Parts: sequence; C-alpha cells; structure tokens
Amino acid sequence: MRLPRDLSGDELIRRLGKLGYTPMRQSGSHVRLTALDSRGEHHVTIPLHDPLRIGTLAAIVGAIAERQGVSRDELLRRLLA
Repeated sequence: MRLPRDLSGDELIRRLGKLGYTPMRQSGSHVRLTALDSRGEHHVTIPLHDPLRIGTLAAIVGAIAERQGVSRDELLRRLLA
C-alpha cells in the first residue's frame, strides 16, 4: 500500500489516537505521542507539518508497525480506514 502524499501531522495524530497513542507534550511544531502496551511505553514524535514529508511518514509508520508487530501495509490499512 502506498503512503498517502497529503497527510498532515494533525491528521496523523488524530488517526494514531485510534491505536491508543495520546499526545503527551508539544515543543514548538513537534508533538510527542505515547502509547502503553505490555512492554511499556512507546514514544513517537510527529511534526506538525502539512503535508508530512514522505520519508518522515515512512519512518513513523515503520517504527509503529514494528512496535505493534504488524506489517507496514496492515498498519496503513488500520490508520486509513
């Protein structure tokens, strides 16, 4: 599945909320999200850019997919559904 080219940081934060990620703090134009799972906390930083650069989005999605134990495509299906 291709990464969306028009996804903003705000929209990604909203969609990650469905997976249990909540904003913990903001520093300038970056928001740090945290999710709790059986292994502890997982932190990810999202820039509030519109749109997100494709490499930035790919890195964020890859890190979350790895932590959740799913493929990148499966995570994208969950996020974009």
